[in-house]
Amino acid sequence: MSGFFGTVGRQSCVTDLFYGTDYNSHLGTRRAGMATFDAADGQFSRSIHNLENTYFRTKFESDLGKFRGNAGIGVISDTDPQPIVINSHLGKFAIVTVAKISNIKELEKELLEGNMHFGELSSGNTNQTELIALLIIQGRNFTEGIENVFNKIKGSCSMLLLTDDGAIIAARDKWGRTPIVIGRKDGAFAATSESSSFPNLDFDIDRYLGPGEIVRLTADGVEQMRKPNERMQICSFLWVYYGFPTSSYEGRNVEDMRYQSGYEMGQTDDSEVDCACGIPDSGVGMALGYADGKGVPYKRAISKYTPTWPRSFTPSRQELRDLVAKMKLIPNRAMLEGKRVLLCDDSIVRGTQLRDNVKILYDYGAKEVHIRIACPPLVYSCPFVGFSASKSDLELITRRVIQELEGDPDANLDKYATTGSPEYEKMVSIIRDRFGLTSLKFNPIETLVKSIGLPKCQLCTHCFDGSSCF
Repeated sequence: MSGFFGTVGRQSCVTDLFYGTDYNSHLGTRRAGMATFDAADGQFSRSIHNLENTYFRTKFESDLGKFRGNAGIGVISDTDPQPIVINSHLGKFAIVTVAKISNIKELEKELLEGNMHFGELSSGNTNQTELIALLIIQGRNFTEGIENVFNKIKGSCSMLLLTDDGAIIAARDKWGRTPIVIGRKDGAFAATSESSSFPNLDFDIDRYLGPGEIVRLTADGVEQMRKPNERMQICSFLWVYYGFPTSSYEGRNVEDMRYQSGYEMGQTDDSEVDCACGIPDSGVGMALGYADGKGVPYKRAISKYTPTWPRSFTPSRQELRDLVAKMKLIPNRAMLEGKRVLLCDDSIVRGTQLRDNVKILYDYGAKEVHIRIACPPLVYSCPFVGFSASKSDLELITRRVIQELEGDPDANLDKYATTGSPEYEKMVSIIRDRFGLTSLKFNPIETLVKSIGLPKCQLCTHCFDGSSCF
C-alpha cells in the first residue's frame, strides 16, 4: 500500500505538507518523497529518501529548509521512489501515485514501441509512477491524459499532480478502490489518502472524491475537471486493516467499523471465555466491540511496545517483518495465566504471526486460546491494490491448506470461500488445529459489509469471495 498528501494555500505549505505526509506512514515503508512549487521563481523542489531503516520525520526534517512555496505533494510509498518531476507539452508537473499496475510489462512495451523512454528505474524495473506520467502526457490536457491512465491500466491508480501554475490535481482511481479525501481550512485546501492527516493540521473534511473523479485545488477552491463514475468498488480491507482508527472513507469511520464487526460477532458467539483482547493495533477496535457484544471484560493481555516499534509494516523484507511482528508485542502474564482468552485480529494471511502469538499466549499461562477474525478467510490474492508483498497465492495459508486437501491450490475456491460450506469448515478446522487453538471463527462477508455500512455492490471483496467488477 502507499499513501499521499498534498496541500495548496495562500501561505507556505511546507509545515502542513511535512506533517500531513508523515500521517500516512502506516501505509508504507520503502520510500518517501516530497515536492513543492515556488511561484516566485517558478521552480520545483524535491527530495526522496529510503525509509527501510528509519522513519519519515528523521529523514526529512533536515530537508525542510530547501522547500519553498504555497503548494506541495508528498508520498509514503511501498513501491517506487516518488515524486517524479516531468517536463512535457502539458508543462512541468510533479506526480505521486497510490497504484498497482498488473499489466505494467504490456504498457512498458507499448510505450517503448511508441518511441517513449523511461529514465527512472526501481530495483531494475520500470518505475510505475513514471509510466503513469508518460500515459498522462499522451493526452491533449491533464483530464484526457488521466483518463488515458484509467483506460489503459489493469489494477488501480489514484494520484496527485503538482502543476507549474501552483495548483494540485487530485484524481481518484477509476473504480474508487483507493480513497482521496479533500480537506479545507481558512486559506488552504488539501487532498490525502487518510483523513487522519487533517485534525491536527486544522483541516476539516470537505468531501470524498468519487471513483474516477478529477479535481483541481487552488487556494481559492476546488474545481471539478471530471465527474465521478457511477460504479464504485472501494477496497473493503481498508477498514479491516490498512486504515488508521481515526480515518474515514465514504463517511464510514475505521474504528467504528471495527467495533461494529466485533459487536456483531460477540452477540452471536456461543464460546465461553473469561475476557477479550485485541492484537494491537488493528484488532483492538474489534475486541472492544466483541467484549460489549458478548458481555465479557476487555483486557490488554498483549501490549505493543510503541517507543521503538511504532509502525505496522517495518521492515520491507518478509522474514524481518515476521520477526518485528513478534518482538513488538509483549504479553502480560497477569492477564493471561489460567484464563480462557479470546483474541481478536484483523486477518490471517500467511499464519506466521498467528503461530507466534498463540505460542506465547500458552507459554504465559493461558488456559484456552480462542481467535476471532474481523473478515472472512483470504482465499484470493488481490490484483487491484498493493495488498501485501506476496509473490504467490501459496503464501496464503488458505491456499496451502486447499492444496493439501485437493492436490491443487486453485481447486473449488468458490466452495472454500463460502461460509458454512463443508469445504470452508474443513479448511478452518485445519487452520485451528495447526495452531493449537481452542476455537477459530471468521466474520462472514455479510457481517463485514453490514459493519462497513455501504452496499455490497460498492465494495471490493475479491480477496474473500473472488468477485470482481470486470
